Amino acid sequence: MSAEWPLWEVFVRAKRGLSHIHVGSLHAPDATMAVRNARDVYTRRGEGVSIWVVPSDQITASSPDEKDAFFDPAGDKVYRHPTFYDVPVEAKHL
Repeated sequence: MSAEWPLWEVFVRAKRGLSHIHVGSLHAPDATMAVRNARDVYTRRGEGVSIWVVPSDQITASSPDEKDAFFDPAGDKVYRHPTFYDVPVEAKHL
C-alpha cells in the first residue's frame, strides 16, 4: 500500500541549526501524515525544532553532469565576489 503513496523529502532544522537539512525520504498519503511520520522517524531523540516535507516530484534540480557549464557563468561576474573591495577594519564578522 505505501508503494502507492507519494514520496516526500524531509528536511529538519536542529535546535542549534539555522537552516533545514535534508535528512531523508519517506512515503505518506498526504502532507500532514508526512510531517507526523517524519517527526517519528527523523527526530526520535528530540533533535529537531522544525520539519519541512516536500513532495519529491515537485523538486527541480540541476544536473551534476552539467555542473561546469551551469555554474561557469557566475565566474565572469566579479562583482558578486568581494575579492577586490577594501574592507574597513571596523567591519567585523565578514
